[in-house]
Amino acid sequence: MLVIFTRPPTNEHQSSAAILDASPFSSPAPYVKKYFMAILKVSRLGHPVLRKVTENISTQELQSPEIQKFIDDMIETMKEYDGVGLAADQVHESKQVAVLEVADNPRYPDKAKVPLTVLVNPQITPLSDEMEEDWEGCLSIPDLRGRVPRYKTIHVQALDRSGNTLDFIANDFHARVIQHEFDHLNGKVYLDRMRDLTTLTFLQEFARYWLRP
Repeated sequence: MLVIFTRPPTNEHQSSAAILDASPFSSPAPYVKKYFMAILKVSRLGHPVLRKVTENISTQELQSPEIQKFIDDMIETMKEYDGVGLAADQVHESKQVAVLEVADNPRYPDKAKVPLTVLVNPQITPLSDEMEEDWEGCLSIPDLRGRVPRYKTIHVQALDRSGNTLDFIANDFHARVIQHEFDHLNGKVYLDRMRDLTTLTFLQEFARYWLRP
């Protein structure tokens, strides 16, 4: 893990430490970083970009410094807002790339850890019909949560940020996070998956009425 603490002159983006990921799920960027990561503006429900099917990324485009920097900015943005996943269209780019990580997250303190992962052009296949309903939130739908059914076990195929093939099985919360981000890449949000909108609640009411002691 490479951490650079020096900050550049103030500009329109917030910047912070540049981190070189060492996760086995996400190969390090194939170049030396010579820039500072930025906090990107999050698109909110109602913006047309969230309802478009995102575009596949070619191998050549994936290797470009612009896309690699964008991936780093996505990771930084996800961490800044305590998210466990972020899709490109959530930061106004209609590209087939998502990032995810669950590590000591204050929003999901009891969930199993998931290493930092970059999914490019992902495809998922449910491995059974078994589904589980649980609470979800979304950076693009701030201050709300709702109960969403998701497949418990899925087969995931994608590329990592270096263009290497990823092929793995995800279960439970890991599978839920991937399905949430996969929906984003296909123009859907978790509200579209809810069976019963009566569980849709603001966070303050969620904490007051829905959380068990």
